[in-house]
Amino acid sequence: MKKGKIWGTTELLFCNKTVAIHFLNIKKGGYCSKHMHNCKSNIFYVISGNLKLTVWTHEGVKDETVLWQGEQTEIQPGVLHQFKALTDVMCLEMYEVKFHDEDIERESIGGMDKAK
Repeated sequence: MKKGKIWGTTELLFCNKTVAIHFLNIKKGGYCSKHMHNCKSNIFYVISGNLKLTVWTHEGVKDETVLWQGEQTEIQPGVLHQFKALTDVMCLEMYEVKFHDEDIERESIGGMDKAK
């Protein structure tokens, strides 16, 4: 389903429980809100145009990266970020839920019954 945004359009291409892929058509000068995702990483892949991505570290440091056609970058969960189109841009925005191997809280310890 295609949805209009102030900055252009977004269209959901694929979605399951851990991955979502959107096609974004961003007008030159268009930008999204400064935001973050708690459990999802954002991967941007530029099909055409130039897309500037700004991220803010937990220390408040601002870092800007410009992606060109065929380039991609990933933004980890919990990182404030914002995109801006320097030209008309077509890109894929992919969300991936991040599972953590250490995501477990134990109330007891496993073991083996003693053989009799």
